[in-house]
Amino acid sequence: MNTDKIYAEQLANEYALKDTSKVNALRKLDAKAKLPATVFTYTFGIITALVAGVGMCLSMKVIGSGSTTMFVLGVIVGIIGLLGMGVNYPIYKKLLAQGKQKYAFEIMELAKEISEM
Repeated sequence: MNTDKIYAEQLANEYALKDTSKVNALRKLDAKAKLPATVFTYTFGIITALVAGVGMCLSMKVIGSGSTTMFVLGVIVGIIGLLGMGVNYPIYKKLLAQGKQKYAFEIMELAKEISEM
């Protein structure tokens, strides 16, 4: 096994100019189709998890006055946060399907060109 040759090829690939091939364009289109759904899902998930956490803190008397009203408010806020987390995945799937549908024609045409090469 010639490790010098392998090293030389790896180094040459690292410094070689990167061409903007059709495969790279296909990857970019795929990422462009999925990005809005991913960004929304992470953002909405983080926000709803924080809402659920605030509700838990209110109901366990970590924050707030510790009164019965704060406990009930904490339970309600916690349930709202949990519901938000529960609907996050179906919303993600719907947004992902919309993004894929939006770019489907371009992706299919480019994939067809690549596969015919």
